[in-house]
Amino acid sequence: MRHRLSLLAALLILPLGAARADAPMILLDPGQLPFDLGPGHPANSPARQSNSPNAAWNSASNTANSSSARENQPTNPENEQRLIITSDGGVVGYYATNAGGVLNLFDTHGRRVAYRPARGTRSLFTTSGDWCGTVDDSGGGMILGMTGSCAARFRN
Repeated sequence: MRHRLSLLAALLILPLGAARADAPMILLDPGQLPFDLGPGHPANSPARQSNSPNAAWNSASNTANSSSARENQPTNPENEQRLIITSDGGVVGYYATNAGGVLNLFDTHGRRVAYRPARGTRSLFTTSGDWCGTVDDSGGGMILGMTGSCAARFRN
């Protein structure tokens, strides 16, 4: 319940001009998440094969995850409708889903920062495979809840 309230609060502080497909990014404390959303749940474990950065669809070597693929490029006009925004209205990146269903998160320069595997979890993982946060897309929109260290990767 507390998690849902914080997500609702994040929506209320978003800038009014945010496009509907934009994804707000909020900071979270993994210790405050319900067990089923946190890194301790087996489905969200970085050690789970389907969550691994070496799994075929998650892999950086898969061209579908590369920023050189047209659908992942920062210059792709479609990505202007899939921005990752902060509570103060700043744009830190964009997201794109590959053909296998993996949600890829890129910084504004097109560098892949994190991903959510296609199935079995709502968790985000860094490109090195560390647990990074969670995605709430149950209400028609999408909210990205991230740890501070993961969010900082968008600014480096």
